[in-house]
Amino acid sequence: MTTETPAPTLKWSSMERLLLIDDDPELGSLLRRFLVGEGFAMDAALGGTDGLQRFESGSYALILLDVMMPRMGGLEVLRRIRATSQTPILMLTAKGDTRDRVVGLELGADDYLSKPFDPSELAARVRAILRRVTPGPLHLSVGGVELNGAAYSVRLHGNAVDLTTVEFSLLAALMRSAGNAVSREQLCREVLGREFTPFDRSIDTHVYNLRKKIGGDRVKGVRGTGYLFPLEDR
Repeated sequence: MTTETPAPTLKWSSMERLLLIDDDPELGSLLRRFLVGEGFAMDAALGGTDGLQRFESGSYALILLDVMMPRMGGLEVLRRIRATSQTPILMLTAKGDTRDRVVGLELGADDYLSKPFDPSELAARVRAILRRVTPGPLHLSVGGVELNGAAYSVRLHGNAVDLTTVEFSLLAALMRSAGNAVSREQLCREVLGREFTPFDRSIDTHVYNLRKKIGGDRVKGVRGTGYLFPLEDR
């Protein structure tokens, strides 16, 4: 049985505070000027150690995290943050560095953007992630999985399941279409806020992470299409 309460139009708050962790002060200054102009507040940390200290002492809606940093790299920062927090993280990666992207997504990053990038695309990615953080009073119950948008919680047979923001959004998209296959193209648009490209494996990586948390038989692959959340309990 599937139940759903219609969700209202999602709204983004322009007062969200971001944290940039990057060892390039020139980039930090440039992004601060641009993102403040876009309505965000932003703090910048030079390197991984400073970034962790700022994160632990502040309250941030989203973290922009450079992967290639000396001493403490971005992936180690990501590991440490994910050990205690599900704050959304957008990785900034070197162009063509597929391995770091995959590892980052497997560690719980929400999305990535390759350098060099257009600041307007960065702002769009940030807004897409923040919209996922406030999904509204959506309620879905399929078999033994219950998703509550108002409380931002997921339970499996009554037990709480800790998901990242993108995993939560992915599960909601699949549960809304329970019993029917959802294409990678649709999931990429709805969950990541961008168009699907043939070599983008982000959705597959997030599905892999989701399966580890709710059980592999709860999200089935559909050859040539995408993924399906079965109606029956597991």
